[in-house]
Amino acid sequence: MSHHIADTNVRPEPDPELKAIADYVCDYPIDSAEALDTARNCLMDSLGCAMLALQYPECTKHLGPVVPGTVVPNGSRIPGTPYQLDPIQAAFNIGALVRWLDFNDTWLAAEWGHPSDNLGTILGLADHLSRKAVAEGKRAMTIDDVLRYMVKAHEIQGVLALENSFNRVGLDHVVLVKVASAAVAAHMLGASRDQVIDALSQAWVDGQALRTYRHAPNTGSRKSWAAGDACGRAVRLALMVMKGEMGLPSVLSAPRWGFYAVLFKGEKFRFQRDYGSYVMENVLFKISFPAEFHAQTAVECAMQLHAQVKDRIDQIDRIELSTQESAVRIISKDGPLHNPADRDHCLQYMVAVPLIFGELTARHYEDEVAADPRIDALREKMRVVEDPRYSKEYHDPDKRSIANAVQVFFKDGSSTDKVEVEYPIGHRRRRAEGIPVLENKFRNALRTRFPRGQAARIYDLCKDPQRLGATPVHEFMDLFLI
Repeated sequence: MSHHIADTNVRPEPDPELKAIADYVCDYPIDSAEALDTARNCLMDSLGCAMLALQYPECTKHLGPVVPGTVVPNGSRIPGTPYQLDPIQAAFNIGALVRWLDFNDTWLAAEWGHPSDNLGTILGLADHLSRKAVAEGKRAMTIDDVLRYMVKAHEIQGVLALENSFNRVGLDHVVLVKVASAAVAAHMLGASRDQVIDALSQAWVDGQALRTYRHAPNTGSRKSWAAGDACGRAVRLALMVMKGEMGLPSVLSAPRWGFYAVLFKGEKFRFQRDYGSYVMENVLFKISFPAEFHAQTAVECAMQLHAQVKDRIDQIDRIELSTQESAVRIISKDGPLHNPADRDHCLQYMVAVPLIFGELTARHYEDEVAADPRIDALREKMRVVEDPRYSKEYHDPDKRSIANAVQVFFKDGSSTDKVEVEYPIGHRRRRAEGIPVLENKFRNALRTRFPRGQAARIYDLCKDPQRLGATPVHEFMDLFLI
């Protein structure tokens, strides 16, 4: 006897995870003064990173229109360049620039990531919409709008990352950039709550990037433009939804075919907190070193030890590094390092360089510096171990430390003190100490691209919260023209 077999084709209500994000994007007022001021600092820091990235041909080769010579009416400006692009390609360009040097902000939890990656979408789309509004005699978007969208994109990416590890299933964290950016992009375009849900569903169902390009033996430069790719794709999906593209309401939960079943080992997302402004308020800034964030405090330790070891490099017997489990898993590497992207994700390399040179800049990841035989010699003498306390306090929501310790032992039996740093200078607990350094980083980055007077005008505007917030986005972006 045969039995009728068929899928039930009753269209369900959208997954509650999608509805929660849409409610937040559409209805939640951002009234945290701390979050908005941190967003202003984040805008400065991110644009500073972009200006520094323009010094590297491996980055700039990716910039500009897909088809050379393309002219886009009301197109978005790309800071520090002459390009004026459609908002999809602008999102890619700005996202790639901000992310290229691994020097923008960071969020560390069950998943890692860089929430300011979303600025590619927000700034690229806002500039286009601002120019279009002015051309139509309507209100231009302002930098205040940009800052509020930044807070929301940070929050979506960061809250999803708190309890959900995408890296453990092999997915890159830029899936969260695409999701957060798609949500805010849809709202920027005037989407209804239902359309924001549709855009989110399209982002989740989209093909997601593997982490292959971040790990040995395949570490490569794609990790530097992957976020830009996610930014551009988010704008593309949001624009499609605004033209009437339907959503997929059970994209996460659908049996067999949903995200949970196919890509998340059947597990549902877990949530530590509701969406608010927590992530922007607690975001981590990379202020002093362009280094993967799990190594930031290790680099600080090495800098402190430089004076004690710089004249005894050849006398070192071993170096002990104590770190968190996450650093052990993703940036502890032995063997050859093949390119700058490989080196800035190697804990041992990022400690060896400041021990020898007393500094760590983007230049130190290039082949010319990496050829110094002392670096690999020190790497071979390093022993990396996990400190269980560091791992525990890394996940503690009241501490969120990123601790490392370094101690150097010499062949004559002597040793340095064990130097421990639990909170990097970019941590919320060190804001008062860190913000002046962040501002100096921004000022110096502007001077690598612009004449002194133009750099000063940009810097002075960014330092004035009220004047900056009221500035139309297109006028702000025009300040960065060359």
